[in-house]
Amino acid sequence: MVVIAPLPLPREEIQSAEATENRRRRTGLWLWPFVLTFGLTSYGLTDSLLGRDELVTWDMVNRNTGQILATLQNVDAVHGTYYLLMHLWVGLFGDSVFSLRFPTALAVAGSASVVGLIGDRLFGYRAGILAGILFAVVPAVSRYGQEARSYALVIFAVSLATLLLLRALETPRGPRRWAAYSLTLAVVGFLHLIALSVVLAHVCVLAAHARQNRSLWWKSGLALLATAGCAAPVALLGRSQAQRQLYWVPEPDSWAFLSMMRDVFASALCAGALIALALVARSPRKAPLFLCGTWALVPPVLVWLTSHGEVSYFRHVYVLFTLPAWALLAGAGLAAASRSRKATAALLATLAVLTLPDQKQMRQPFEHDAPVPLDYAAAADVIKQGHHAGDAVVYDRENAWKLDSGVQYYLPRDLKLRDVFLAKAPTAINDLYAVQCSVAVLCLKGEQRIWLLTQGTDFPFNAITPGQANALQSQYRVSMSRSVTGMTVSLLVRREKS
Repeated sequence: MVVIAPLPLPREEIQSAEATENRRRRTGLWLWPFVLTFGLTSYGLTDSLLGRDELVTWDMVNRNTGQILATLQNVDAVHGTYYLLMHLWVGLFGDSVFSLRFPTALAVAGSASVVGLIGDRLFGYRAGILAGILFAVVPAVSRYGQEARSYALVIFAVSLATLLLLRALETPRGPRRWAAYSLTLAVVGFLHLIALSVVLAHVCVLAAHARQNRSLWWKSGLALLATAGCAAPVALLGRSQAQRQLYWVPEPDSWAFLSMMRDVFASALCAGALIALALVARSPRKAPLFLCGTWALVPPVLVWLTSHGEVSYFRHVYVLFTLPAWALLAGAGLAAASRSRKATAALLATLAVLTLPDQKQMRQPFEHDAPVPLDYAAAADVIKQGHHAGDAVVYDRENAWKLDSGVQYYLPRDLKLRDVFLAKAPTAINDLYAVQCSVAVLCLKGEQRIWLLTQGTDFPFNAITPGQANALQSQYRVSMSRSVTGMTVSLLVRREKS
C-alpha cells in the first residue's frame, strides 16, 4: 500500500496561519485578564453602601462645572480631574450606586489587560497572562474597583504610562510614542500626585537604555519636562491644601510600613503569597526585575519618609498603583516556579479559594465606611416611612463626617427637609464643609416635627453641640428613637404650651 504524504502548505498559508495564531494569543493576553477582573469586580458592585469618600464624590459631581472649579481652589484640588470626569459621566448616566462605581470597575479591568501586555514584554507570554490573572484575584482590586474614587483610575493610568514607555523604548525615534507617554504620565499627575513617584522606576529603566542610545537622554528628558510642566500647577495647589485635608493622618512608625503592605493587598494572605512569588521571579535581563521592583517598593518607602514632616501622607490608598508591579513580579515568579499547566492552575485555584473570605469581606454592606459603619439607607428608610409634610432635620455634624450627605443620598429626591442648623451649605461657599448657625436658638422656625440623626446609640442630644441641644430641648421632646447600625434616628415633637 502506497501512502501519499500530504502536500506541504504554501508559504503564504503558513504565514497566514502563524499570523492568526499570534493574533489569537495576543488577544487572549489582554482579554482573559480583562474578563476575569471585570467579572470579579462587578460581582456585588452595589452590595456595599456608599462610603464617606464616595459621598464626597457624589457631592462634587452634582455641582456644576463652575462650582467644581471654584471648590478646587479651596480644597481637594488633587482629585479635581476625577471629579470633572465623573461630572460628565453622571450627566449622561445618572448618580445611582451602579453608575458611580462602574467607571472604576472598568478601570481595574483595563489595568489587568495592561498588566498582561507589560508582562509579555518584560517576562514573556506565560508570565504576562499569569500576572493579569494574579492581579484580578487580589482582594484590593475588587475593593477599590467598587469604589467611586480616583484610585482605580490611577492604577490604570500608571500601568498604561509604563506600557507606553516600553513601547517608546522599542521605537525611540517615534515622537508620537513619546508624546503618548508624556500625556499619559501627565494624566497620572492630574489624578493623583503621589502616583507620579512611579517616574523614579521609569528613570531607572531610561538610564539603562540610554547607555546604548544617548539620544534617549534628551527625548525622555523632554517627555518628563512636559509632564512636570503640566502637573506643577496641581502640585502647588495641592501642597497648599495638604495640611487642611490630611491633618488627621498620623505620622507612621517603623511597623506602619508592614501594615501598609498588608492593606495595599486588602489581605495579609494574598500579600504574603504574591510577595513570595515575586521573590522567585526570574529574567535573563536585569532591567525588567529592576523596573518592577522599583515600581513596587520605592513609592511606599518615599511616602513613609515624607510623612515625617509637617504633613503625613501615609495612607495605603495612595500607593495602590504599586499593585500591578507586584502582580508582574508574581506572574514571573509563578511562571518560573511552575512549568506544568496543571500545577499552575492548581496554585491559582488555591490562592483564589484562600482569599475568598477577604473577597467576601470586601462586599459587606458597610465595608466602605469601615471601621465605623453607618447605615444611611436604614436611617433614610425610617424617615421616609414616618415623614410628614413640613418636617425638618438636624444632622450630627460634630462626630460623623458626611452623615448628612449619606442620609440625603438614600432619601427620595422629592422628599425635602429643612436643615435646621445649616447656615451655609458647602455648595454655597465652594467647600466640602458646611457652616452651622452660630446661635442655634435663632435658627428654629417653629416646625412641629424635627428628625434628629446622630452617630452612635447614646442619648441623641449628647451627640450635638450644647447650644443645639439646649435649643431643641427647650422647645421639643423626643417622640420616637430608633437605632440602626452605627446611628440613632430620633423624632422630636414640639412641646405643647402650658
